[in-house]
Amino acid sequence: MKAIVVEDSRIAREGLVRMLAAFSDISVVGQADHPDSAMALIAATTPDVIFLDINMPGASGFDLLEKLNYSPRIVFTTAYSEYAIKSFDYNTVDYLLKPISAERLAQAITKLTTSPEQLTPEQKAPLDMNSQIFVKDADNCFLITIEKIRYIESCKNYVRLFFDNNSAFVKKSLNQIEERLPNRFFFRANRQYIVNLRAITAIEEAIHEGYDITMSDGHKIEVSRRQAADLKELLSI
Repeated sequence: MKAIVVEDSRIAREGLVRMLAAFSDISVVGQADHPDSAMALIAATTPDVIFLDINMPGASGFDLLEKLNYSPRIVFTTAYSEYAIKSFDYNTVDYLLKPISAERLAQAITKLTTSPEQLTPEQKAPLDMNSQIFVKDADNCFLITIEKIRYIESCKNYVRLFFDNNSAFVKKSLNQIEERLPNRFFFRANRQYIVNLRAITAIEEAIHEGYDITMSDGHKIEVSRRQAADLKELLSI
Protein backbone atom coordinates (compact mmCIF):
# COMPACT_ATOMS: atom_id res chain seq x y z
CA MET A 1 0.00 0.00 0.00
CA LYS A 2 1.59 3.26 -1.15
CA ALA A 3 1.61 6.03 1.43
CA ILE A 4 2.81 9.59 1.78
CA VAL A 5 3.26 11.71 4.90
CA VAL A 6 2.21 15.37 4.87
CA GLU A 7 3.44 17.22 7.96
CA ASP A 8 5.00 20.66 8.34
CA SER A 9 7.24 19.70 11.28
CA ARG A 10 10.37 17.98 9.97
CA ILE A 11 10.93 16.15 13.26
CA ALA A 12 7.35 14.85 13.41
CA ARG A 13 7.36 13.98 9.70
CA GLU A 14 10.61 12.03 9.74
CA GLY A 15 9.67 10.36 13.02
CA LEU A 16 6.42 9.07 11.55
CA VAL A 17 8.21 7.83 8.42
CA ARG A 18 10.61 5.86 10.65
CA MET A 19 7.70 4.36 12.59
CA LEU A 20 5.92 3.35 9.37
CA ALA A 21 9.03 1.48 8.22
CA ALA A 22 8.13 -1.22 10.74
CA PHE A 23 5.02 -2.17 8.75
CA SER A 24 5.67 -4.30 5.69
CA ASP A 25 2.22 -3.55 4.22
CA ILE A 26 2.99 0.17 4.05
CA SER A 27 5.43 1.63 1.52
CA VAL A 28 6.16 5.33 2.10
CA VAL A 29 6.78 6.75 -1.38
CA GLY A 30 7.23 10.38 -0.37
CA GLN A 31 6.78 13.11 2.17
CA ALA A 32 5.77 16.76 2.00
CA ASP A 33 5.90 19.70 4.40
CA HIS A 34 2.91 21.65 3.04
CA PRO A 35 -0.34 21.05 1.11
CA ASP A 36 1.12 22.85 -1.94
CA SER A 37 4.12 20.53 -2.22
CA ALA A 38 1.88 17.59 -1.36
CA MET A 39 -0.25 18.25 -4.47
CA ALA A 40 2.73 17.66 -6.78
CA LEU A 41 3.75 14.59 -4.80
CA ILE A 42 0.24 13.14 -4.99
CA ALA A 43 0.09 13.75 -8.74
CA ALA A 44 3.40 11.90 -9.17
CA THR A 45 2.73 8.94 -6.85
CA THR A 46 -1.09 8.55 -6.53
CA PRO A 47 -0.83 7.18 -2.97
CA ASP A 48 -3.38 4.77 -1.54
CA VAL A 49 -3.21 6.45 1.86
CA ILE A 50 -2.12 9.85 3.16
CA PHE A 51 -0.93 10.39 6.72
CA LEU A 52 -2.07 13.98 6.98
CA ASP A 53 -1.50 16.77 9.48
CA ILE A 54 -4.34 19.29 9.75
CA ASN A 55 -2.89 22.59 10.97
CA MET A 56 -0.12 23.80 8.64
CA PRO A 57 1.02 27.36 7.84
CA GLY A 58 -1.21 29.02 5.26
CA ALA A 59 -3.36 25.96 4.52
CA SER A 60 -4.88 22.95 6.23
CA GLY A 61 -5.03 19.27 5.50
CA PHE A 62 -8.72 19.73 4.72
CA ASP A 63 -7.81 22.34 2.08
CA LEU A 64 -5.57 19.76 0.42
CA LEU A 65 -8.28 17.10 0.34
CA GLU A 66 -10.77 19.49 -1.26
CA LYS A 67 -8.42 19.87 -4.25
CA LEU A 68 -7.95 16.16 -4.97
CA ASN A 69 -9.71 14.49 -7.88
CA TYR A 70 -9.83 11.09 -6.15
CA SER A 71 -10.34 9.85 -2.59
CA PRO A 72 -7.28 8.21 -1.04
CA ARG A 73 -7.69 6.78 2.42
CA ILE A 74 -6.75 9.26 5.13
CA VAL A 75 -5.11 8.88 8.53
CA PHE A 76 -5.16 12.27 10.21
CA THR A 77 -2.21 13.05 12.48
CA THR A 78 -2.82 16.11 14.62
CA ALA A 79 -2.37 17.62 18.05
CA TYR A 80 -5.97 18.86 18.10
CA SER A 81 -9.04 16.79 18.94
CA GLU A 82 -11.60 19.41 17.87
CA TYR A 83 -11.39 18.50 14.18
CA ALA A 84 -12.47 14.89 14.73
CA ILE A 85 -16.10 15.37 13.67
CA LYS A 86 -15.15 17.28 10.52
CA SER A 87 -12.65 14.55 9.62
CA PHE A 88 -15.52 12.13 9.00
CA ASP A 89 -16.50 14.14 5.92
CA TYR A 90 -13.54 12.49 4.19
CA ASN A 91 -12.35 8.93 3.56
CA THR A 92 -10.99 8.79 7.11
CA VAL A 93 -9.54 5.56 8.46
CA ASP A 94 -8.27 6.89 11.76
CA TYR A 95 -7.60 10.07 13.71
CA LEU A 96 -4.30 9.98 15.59
CA LEU A 97 -3.50 12.51 18.27
CA LYS A 98 0.13 13.55 18.72
CA PRO A 99 2.37 12.34 20.18
CA ILE A 100 1.59 9.15 18.27
CA SER A 101 2.47 5.94 20.08
CA ALA A 102 3.63 2.79 18.30
CA GLU A 103 0.60 0.92 19.65
CA ARG A 104 -1.86 3.51 18.38
CA LEU A 105 -0.18 3.60 14.97
CA ALA A 106 -0.37 -0.19 14.77
CA GLN A 107 -4.11 -0.01 15.35
CA ALA A 108 -4.45 2.44 12.46
CA ILE A 109 -2.42 0.17 10.17
CA THR A 110 -4.68 -2.76 11.09
CA LYS A 111 -7.68 -0.70 10.00
CA LEU A 112 -5.92 0.19 6.75
CA THR A 113 -4.93 -3.35 5.85
CA THR A 114 -8.08 -5.16 6.97
CA SER A 115 -11.49 -4.64 5.43
CA PRO A 116 -14.16 -3.51 7.95
CA GLU A 117 -16.04 -6.79 7.49
CA GLN A 118 -12.98 -8.77 8.55
CA LEU A 119 -12.20 -6.75 11.67
CA THR A 120 -12.95 -8.60 14.89
CA PRO A 121 -13.67 -6.66 18.09
CA GLU A 122 -10.19 -7.61 19.30
CA GLN A 123 -8.57 -6.04 16.21
CA LYS A 124 -10.46 -2.81 16.54
CA ALA A 125 -8.94 -0.11 18.71
CA PRO A 126 -9.76 -0.99 22.33
CA LEU A 127 -11.86 1.58 24.11
CA ASP A 128 -11.06 3.11 27.47
CA MET A 129 -12.89 5.74 29.48
CA ASN A 130 -11.08 8.54 27.63
CA SER A 131 -11.75 7.15 24.15
CA GLN A 132 -13.94 9.21 21.85
CA ILE A 133 -16.46 7.69 19.46
CA PHE A 134 -18.25 9.35 16.56
CA VAL A 135 -21.98 8.71 16.34
CA LYS A 136 -24.26 9.88 13.52
CA ASP A 137 -27.94 9.53 14.34
CA ALA A 138 -30.18 10.85 11.53
CA ASP A 139 -29.06 14.47 11.02
CA ASN A 140 -27.28 14.72 14.38
CA CYS A 141 -23.56 14.11 14.84
CA PHE A 142 -21.95 13.51 18.23
CA LEU A 143 -18.39 13.04 19.40
CA ILE A 144 -18.83 11.18 22.66
CA THR A 145 -16.27 10.38 25.34
CA ILE A 146 -16.92 6.87 26.65
CA GLU A 147 -17.00 8.03 30.28
CA LYS A 148 -19.97 10.30 29.44
CA ILE A 149 -22.20 7.33 28.49
CA ARG A 150 -24.52 6.59 31.44
CA TYR A 151 -26.13 3.46 30.06
CA ILE A 152 -26.87 1.65 26.80
CA GLU A 153 -30.23 0.14 25.94
CA SER A 154 -30.89 -2.66 23.46
CA CYS A 155 -33.56 -1.73 20.89
CA LYS A 156 -33.92 -4.72 18.54
CA ASN A 157 -31.34 -4.16 15.75
CA TYR A 158 -29.99 -1.01 17.40
CA VAL A 159 -28.64 0.17 20.70
CA ARG A 160 -29.45 3.54 22.25
CA LEU A 161 -26.68 5.45 23.99
CA PHE A 162 -27.64 7.84 26.79
CA PHE A 163 -25.12 10.62 27.49
CA ASP A 164 -25.18 14.22 28.75
CA ASN A 165 -28.69 15.49 27.86
CA ASN A 166 -28.84 13.44 24.66
CA SER A 167 -29.40 9.96 23.32
CA ALA A 168 -28.44 8.43 19.99
CA PHE A 169 -29.08 5.18 18.13
CA VAL A 170 -26.29 2.98 16.77
CA LYS A 171 -26.94 0.02 14.47
CA LYS A 172 -25.13 -2.64 16.51
CA SER A 173 -26.16 -5.32 18.96
CA LEU A 174 -25.68 -4.92 22.70
CA ASN A 175 -23.23 -7.84 22.59
CA GLN A 176 -21.08 -6.09 19.96
CA ILE A 177 -20.97 -2.93 22.03
CA GLU A 178 -20.19 -4.84 25.23
CA GLU A 179 -17.14 -6.50 23.65
CA ARG A 180 -15.44 -3.13 23.11
CA LEU A 181 -16.28 -1.37 26.36
CA PRO A 182 -13.86 -1.28 29.34
CA ASN A 183 -15.33 -4.00 31.56
CA ARG A 184 -13.93 -2.46 34.74
CA PHE A 185 -16.42 0.38 34.35
CA PHE A 186 -19.31 -0.96 32.28
CA PHE A 187 -21.57 -3.73 33.54
CA ARG A 188 -24.21 -5.85 31.81
CA ALA A 189 -27.15 -5.37 34.18
CA ASN A 190 -29.57 -7.57 32.24
CA ARG A 191 -30.36 -8.62 28.68
CA GLN A 192 -31.45 -5.10 27.77
CA TYR A 193 -29.01 -2.76 29.52
CA ILE A 194 -25.31 -2.05 30.01
CA VAL A 195 -24.61 0.55 32.69
CA ASN A 196 -21.67 2.78 33.53
CA LEU A 197 -20.76 1.93 37.13
CA ARG A 198 -19.65 5.51 37.70
CA ALA A 199 -23.14 6.76 36.80
CA ILE A 200 -24.92 4.68 39.46
CA THR A 201 -26.22 6.83 42.31
CA ALA A 202 -28.16 4.24 44.34
CA ILE A 203 -28.58 0.47 44.69
CA GLU A 204 -31.50 -1.24 46.42
CA GLU A 205 -32.35 -4.87 46.97
CA ALA A 206 -35.32 -5.89 44.85
CA ILE A 207 -38.15 -8.37 45.32
CA HIS A 208 -36.87 -10.31 42.30
CA GLU A 209 -33.73 -11.21 44.35
CA GLY A 210 -31.54 -8.92 42.31
CA TYR A 211 -31.00 -5.19 42.62
CA ASP A 212 -32.68 -2.03 41.41
CA ILE A 213 -30.12 0.61 40.52
CA THR A 214 -30.73 4.30 40.02
CA MET A 215 -28.67 6.12 37.41
CA SER A 216 -27.49 9.72 37.61
CA ASP A 217 -30.43 10.90 35.47
CA GLY A 218 -32.93 9.19 37.79
CA HIS A 219 -33.61 6.25 35.46
CA LYS A 220 -34.05 2.93 37.30
CA ILE A 221 -32.65 -0.31 35.88
CA GLU A 222 -33.16 -3.82 37.16
CA VAL A 223 -30.11 -6.00 37.78
CA SER A 224 -31.08 -9.60 37.18
CA ARG A 225 -30.60 -12.19 39.90
CA ARG A 226 -27.92 -13.87 37.77
CA GLN A 227 -25.94 -10.62 37.47
CA ALA A 228 -26.44 -9.43 41.05
CA ALA A 229 -23.53 -11.41 42.49
CA ASP A 230 -21.17 -10.08 39.81
CA LEU A 231 -22.24 -6.51 40.51
CA LYS A 232 -21.70 -6.95 44.24
CA GLU A 233 -18.22 -8.35 43.56
CA LEU A 234 -17.32 -5.47 41.26
CA LEU A 235 -18.38 -2.86 43.79
CA SER A 236 -16.90 -4.52 46.88
CA ILE A 237 -13.60 -3.54 48.47
